[in-house]
Amino acid sequence: MEGWAKALELRDMETEGHSRRVTDITVRIACAVGVSDEELVHTRRGALLHDIGKMGIPDRILHKPGKLTPEEWDIMRQHPTLAYNLLNPIEYLQPALDIPYCHHEKWDGSGYPRGLKGEEIPFSARIFAIVDVWDALLSDRPYRKGWAEEKVIAYIQENAGSHFDPKLVKHFIKVIRGDHFSTN
Repeated sequence: MEGWAKALELRDMETEGHSRRVTDITVRIACAVGVSDEELVHTRRGALLHDIGKMGIPDRILHKPGKLTPEEWDIMRQHPTLAYNLLNPIEYLQPALDIPYCHHEKWDGSGYPRGLKGEEIPFSARIFAIVDVWDALLSDRPYRKGWAEEKVIAYIQENAGSHFDPKLVKHFIKVIRGDHFSTN
């Protein structure tokens, strides 16, 4: 699985180190909120493979240096479904599908690919959605510089209840700031 994540990073250098960073933070938050050790295994696998569906996105879109057109976004938004279709036949990865398939769902139901809302979104995907946006906004992109940490925290807090699970945002902030102790 780590090899697959690395293969995607080799194909999309913009996200180098992203899978490892988001996996580490997602597992820390999951531990902090009491996710069982058994479920942590699936959470870790799902986080590592969250963007594996981008392997099916054409290079002209994946490597585009500027903003995507609406048509290109329609294609890019297919990557969670592509991940599901790729991983679902692998029986031992089926419990890890929540993150690759649902990490772009939003608390208010405006996300994709299925428009899930609130607690319809799998718990691990709700954790991961926060972490994924966190890392993306902190990182430089060809079309923008990474944001300062406090600006990212403010953005996540502002979007609690619309994009993100508001209860999990509180746990995320505590973990990021080092205020959360976990025995896991």
